[in-house]
Amino acid sequence: MAGHSKWANIRHRKERVDAKRGKLFSRLIREVAVAARTGGADADANPRLRLALERAREANVPGDNIARAVRRGGGLESGGDYAEMRYEGFGPGGAAVVAEALTDNKNRALAEVRSAFTKNGGNLAANGALAHLFRRRGRLLFSAVADADALMEQAAENGAEDFDDDGEGSAEILCAPEDFPQLESALRERGFAPDFAEIVLHPECETELAGNDAKKMRKLLNALDDADDVQNVYTNAVFSDDDDDDSGDGNGEESP
Repeated sequence: MAGHSKWANIRHRKERVDAKRGKLFSRLIREVAVAARTGGADADANPRLRLALERAREANVPGDNIARAVRRGGGLESGGDYAEMRYEGFGPGGAAVVAEALTDNKNRALAEVRSAFTKNGGNLAANGALAHLFRRRGRLLFSAVADADALMEQAAENGAEDFDDDGEGSAEILCAPEDFPQLESALRERGFAPDFAEIVLHPECETELAGNDAKKMRKLLNALDDADDVQNVYTNAVFSDDDDDDSGDGNGEESP
């Protein structure tokens, strides 16, 4: 974590999302519906749906809304016909950006994403052009860990692939997506509650930005995050501590 604060970047984005509760609910509901459509409405047999339901409940999405999303996704009610789209491009300073969308209007979604890139110094790339720069992984972040050695031991015993401790109380754990539910559950049972826990596109390499490039990249990430159809925004950009501010977005996460 040297040179920048991964936790600070995630915290900034989380605060922005929490401030937009209505949009957060919409994103969570869309994910529930799509998860039910693609893997079935039985959460016990559908890990993606199980995780989506957990996140929706954690965010206090009303139970009736969640139940309707499951029924729509399972084909028991009309609606919820969302297409999964992925848009890739480069932002200021050459950093890679991937936006994932769930939309019922592909033309609208593309127009919003293209506008965000064009207005903020970025360029869309061909789909798949950035695939080698990211890898789907489970990611857990801890902002204040009293016993990093104990956390690392428990993580290693429950499927963790990588462990990063900054020596100042923050820690990052990465795992394969299929091991994520068990790992998160095991850590919580042992008193290690993550501040952030999601399956994300994690960057295989990083591009550090500072100064004007960092400011422009933050604006691009924020614009994508504000697009109605965009669910998640990922980047390999990292920002030096001097460039951290409350309007910033994440590193290798949903913008997370």
